[in-house]
Amino acid sequence: MIDMDDVRAKLQSVYDPEIGVNVVDLGLIYKMEEREEGSLYIEMTMTTPGCPAHDMISENVEWAAAQASGVAMVYVDVVWDPPWSPDMMSIDARRELGFV
Repeated sequence: MIDMDDVRAKLQSVYDPEIGVNVVDLGLIYKMEEREEGSLYIEMTMTTPGCPAHDMISENVEWAAAQASGVAMVYVDVVWDPPWSPDMMSIDARRELGFV
C-alpha cells in the first residue's frame, strides 16, 4: 500500500523553477491515487500551457513520487482542465508570493 502522506512530502521537494514554490503548494497536483498495488497515478497541471519547464517538472514529480514508501510505478498525466489559477495555491504560497 502506498503511503500518500509520504508521496505528498516527496512532491514538496519539486519546485517550479520560475516561481520558486513547490508543486504541492502551487496547487499543481490535482489527484493522487493508487490504482493497483504499488501503482501511483498523479494528475497534475502546469501554471501555463506554454510552461518552458513542463518536461522537467513532470519528470521531477515522477522521480520524487517514486521515492515514496510503497510506490513501485508512477504514471504522471499533465492535464489542462481545469486551468491553473493563483487561487489554487496554498495560503503559505500566496503569502510567500505576495498575494495575501
